[in-house]
Amino acid sequence: MPAGVCGCCGPLRPRYKRLVDNIFPEDPKDGLVKADMEKLTFYAVSAPEKLDRIGAYLAERLSRDVVRHRYGYVVIAMEALDQLLMACHSQSIKPFVESFLHMVAKLLESREPDLQVLGTNSFVKFANIEEDTPSYHRRYDFFVSQFSAMCHSTHDDPETRTRIRVAGIKGLQGVVRKTVNDELQAIIWEPQHMDKLIPSLLFNMQDTDEDTERASGEENPASLAESCFRELLGRAAYGNMNNAVRPVLVHLDNHRLWEPNEFAVSCFRIIMYSIQAQHSHHVIQQVLGHLDTHSKNTPRVRAGIVQVLLETVAIAAKGSVGPTVLEVFNTLLKHLRVSVDGELADGRRGSSSSVSSSRARDRDSVSSSRARDRDSVSSSRARDSDERIVQNAIIQTIGFFGGNLPDYQRAEVMMFIMGKVPVYGTPCHTIDTVKIGHQGTKRIQTMLLSSLIMVTSGFKCKTICAGLPAAFLEPLCSVSLMEDSELRLLVLEILHNIIDRHDNRAKLRGIRIIPNVAALKIKREKISKQDVMFMKKHGQQLYRHIYLGCKEEDNGQKNFELLFTALALITIELANEDVIIDLIRLSLALQDMALANEENLPMFIRCGIMALVAAYLNFLSQMIASPGLCQHVSKVIELRNLEAPYLLPEHVFREKCPLPTALQADDRAVFFGVVEVTEALCGSAYSVERLSVPYVPQVTDEDRLTRRKSFVDTISLQLDILSNSLPDKSHLAEEITFETLKKAIDTTGLEEQERERRRQVMEKFQKAPFEEIAAHCESKNNMLHDRLTQIFELTIRPPPSPSGPSSVTPGPHYQSVPVYEMKFPDLCVY
Repeated sequence: MPAGVCGCCGPLRPRYKRLVDNIFPEDPKDGLVKADMEKLTFYAVSAPEKLDRIGAYLAERLSRDVVRHRYGYVVIAMEALDQLLMACHSQSIKPFVESFLHMVAKLLESREPDLQVLGTNSFVKFANIEEDTPSYHRRYDFFVSQFSAMCHSTHDDPETRTRIRVAGIKGLQGVVRKTVNDELQAIIWEPQHMDKLIPSLLFNMQDTDEDTERASGEENPASLAESCFRELLGRAAYGNMNNAVRPVLVHLDNHRLWEPNEFAVSCFRIIMYSIQAQHSHHVIQQVLGHLDTHSKNTPRVRAGIVQVLLETVAIAAKGSVGPTVLEVFNTLLKHLRVSVDGELADGRRGSSSSVSSSRARDRDSVSSSRARDRDSVSSSRARDSDERIVQNAIIQTIGFFGGNLPDYQRAEVMMFIMGKVPVYGTPCHTIDTVKIGHQGTKRIQTMLLSSLIMVTSGFKCKTICAGLPAAFLEPLCSVSLMEDSELRLLVLEILHNIIDRHDNRAKLRGIRIIPNVAALKIKREKISKQDVMFMKKHGQQLYRHIYLGCKEEDNGQKNFELLFTALALITIELANEDVIIDLIRLSLALQDMALANEENLPMFIRCGIMALVAAYLNFLSQMIASPGLCQHVSKVIELRNLEAPYLLPEHVFREKCPLPTALQADDRAVFFGVVEVTEALCGSAYSVERLSVPYVPQVTDEDRLTRRKSFVDTISLQLDILSNSLPDKSHLAEEITFETLKKAIDTTGLEEQERERRRQVMEKFQKAPFEEIAAHCESKNNMLHDRLTQIFELTIRPPPSPSGPSSVTPGPHYQSVPVYEMKFPDLCVY
């Protein structure tokens, strides 16, 4: 009877169980029974409500087979599950999916690599299926953790380790594909998941040993991880960018990959090329914030972060960087200041340590103290070189970013950087020049001007007013009056970048007598009305700074070359008839200054000025195509070649060029004459009568603020002027004699001097250009206004306050007067 009962139980089992049992052969090596599998598939499609039971029963069998280590049947069960998933797409598949994911989790939890790979492959197939309806309760937290752990596999066998890592990466890729497009699965972008997923991918991208390099295609963990990383970033939405980038920075910190930073640079290249263009500024903000976090780290780490920022900026510069433009520059300039401070502090510590070590020589042995000296000096030098690396990286970043911005944004950046350049005697709210000292100020000035050169490189403004606005030109020219030769060179290069709008500077490189200017094929256009107005307003300022820059005692060949290029570019880009006359007057004034030598300039500087004037007038005469002027200039140059070669650039700037002891002003043949130039330009459109008025630069406040004077020196100088302007009691008490009365009565000499002064004033106002007269009157008005302000500060007391007398300040008290009783002048009442 028991046997009969057992025999009749088989047909009484549910049909789905019998169909499931039939797909398993007696020998697992025979594989899945295809005929029975087709029956099971047809049954599942015909009765989709049975799918959840089919899945539960398959999961039960698979769990039993895993425990019993019957891995052949496990493979058959997973194959059957895969086929059922591919065949069924109804809404009833949801419970079946839960059973499927439970079976995949069972395989991933096992320690057998083959089962882990099998489960991963099934999950990848499931991830590629597009479901009709979203899932509200399904979560993938376990799979993210398990696949991430597989990506960090440390199996002893290299091939097995590679298989497990590849499977983990594929699993993560499946999770990404299954979740990122599902709005209900936005939880995948939360930090706890990104902190597992992204470091796992970066670990495999970073770990490229010989075994992984031999693998190719989909079996290479590095290339597969990079593909998954790109896909993940490409699917990142606006609000998820920060969570996607932050784990990258943390991974680079934990593995110390900023030094060297090749892997960090490659990671951010992948990021910038994978994300959408409008999200680029999120990445830049993240890197900037990370740079702020590491502001006190080693210089090489900061340099690595700055170089990564350079790569991100270089890619995003032409995209949408939006409001982060000035933030980028502000942060970079702040770190530039930090780097300079660190360099100077290390220098001071090095010097103090050398002093202490010299004192230690009296107590210790000479050999040990010398060893300490060598160690301290070498460490300080290494630190300085590292800080220079940081500074150069920051300058390159500033230049590259600024060079790729649109023109309107580049002009704003130029103004922004120029506002950060410290100038002695002018308020600088960003840098304390007293605290960092002269050396630190000079270093920061050099760094900022170098970054300006990078930003202005390739800048093609339509009008010169857009490239050189007054708010930018005035502080730039103020820096050009510094006594440091390096700063003046940087200013001239900045001017060249802005003025040269047709790429003619390379043709004018080097100061020389150009025999045929037409052979240079210089590109030029007719000067616009806006440029004419600019030269009328600011031309005298440019001439003045060129004039003052020529007579600096520390000028070298490079200074004269850049000055020549500046004059030539002004002639090409900004010169009309009036500007050409002004440039000729400037050249003749430079020649007269070198001849008169009222400031006792070195002979090399005087000969260099003469050579500059010769090279420029030769260029100018051919540019304006004046035969008479060309003939006069050529004649003077030929005589100089014979009698005074030291007045030509080809000779004076050679090494060991013999210089004369004095310049003979009587030998007028080797100098350019005003009369000859005037005669050569007669009959043309040029107003040659202005050539008779010598060019004299006007003294402005820039001299007081920038030339070899600190702010304290300026204040002391003003106090000296005030003290000298007060009457001296000794002069007031001068004894009155017959001779003094006779001199007071005799006014013939005074009348002649007054007439001569009036004649000079009339001649100047008749022949001098309007811009020069306006500049002269403006300087007088400024001086008068400053003097009146000083007098008012000394004499005027504060007016009575309506609120009553003040009892805090000492001295006389004033009676309070109500506002309605105050008497105001008629002009102030309406």
